[in-house]
Amino acid sequence: MTRVTDPPTLRARLFVAIQHLLPQHFLSRLVLRVTRSDARPLNRALIGAFVRHFHPDMRDAVNAEPHSYPTFNAFFTRALRPGTRPCAPDPLALASPVDGTVSQIGRLEGSRIAQAKGHDYTVEALLAGRPEWSRRFCGGSFATLYLAPYNYHRIHMPLEAELRAAWFVPGRLFSVNAKTAAVVPGLFARNERVALLFEDGPLAWGLVMVGALFVGSMSTVWHGDVAPRAARQVAELPVTAEHAPLRLAKGAELGRFNMGSTVILLLPPQAAEWRTDIGPGASIRVGETLGRLLGTPGRA
Repeated sequence: MTRVTDPPTLRARLFVAIQHLLPQHFLSRLVLRVTRSDARPLNRALIGAFVRHFHPDMRDAVNAEPHSYPTFNAFFTRALRPGTRPCAPDPLALASPVDGTVSQIGRLEGSRIAQAKGHDYTVEALLAGRPEWSRRFCGGSFATLYLAPYNYHRIHMPLEAELRAAWFVPGRLFSVNAKTAAVVPGLFARNERVALLFEDGPLAWGLVMVGALFVGSMSTVWHGDVAPRAARQVAELPVTAEHAPLRLAKGAELGRFNMGSTVILLLPPQAAEWRTDIGPGASIRVGETLGRLLGTPGRA
């Protein structure tokens, strides 16, 4: 069931107004360059400040010592120890692709996806058109999952499937936190994003990586760094097994954010049902069950 948040406060509106004035892409490129610098004094200062402010949980990391990472980005996108994010063994279980917080979850009203109280957007806008895919999700299900800065920032497969299509969509880089989502109409269809579409037999589903302020870099295992891109236009991404198999198992890594952002899952009608005890504000971790497929795996 989709739930909505309270109306935005004056403080939230001011926060969004400031974002409109910022050179969003310039700042995101600057952050990208700084966070990939191997200058040790800079990295120690950045990582130290981040740890003091956000208190990330390092217990599951392969390398639990923050200051041992060669760059801030290596620390931020740190790997976890094997076995720390197991997937539910039920083959019908739909696993969370990220560590994060449920922003919204529920059913699409036709093609409309709930964003926040008084705001929604269409699946066509999110996917930048693409009727061959958009129409498959109308009346289906969606889950919007927010990654805070302190979260683990790699993205994993919620189901076993094969990559069938991928493209980059240019856009703005507003923050994607709850305050901004409550103020900016069509936020997730306005921000820069990467759409990944999958199939497993007759079951089609989508995963959209949404960029945000200071998140000018998103990558997948098939394409490497997808953004930032010099060309500000929709761009097809190759669907080849050159860098990774097109078919990945549930729980396999598929990509990562180089700062915090949002992932949106899309499923067709009558394909799955969400857990009834999960709603906006709920914490979720990679591999935990978000919902369950209806019927045999691969069957919509």
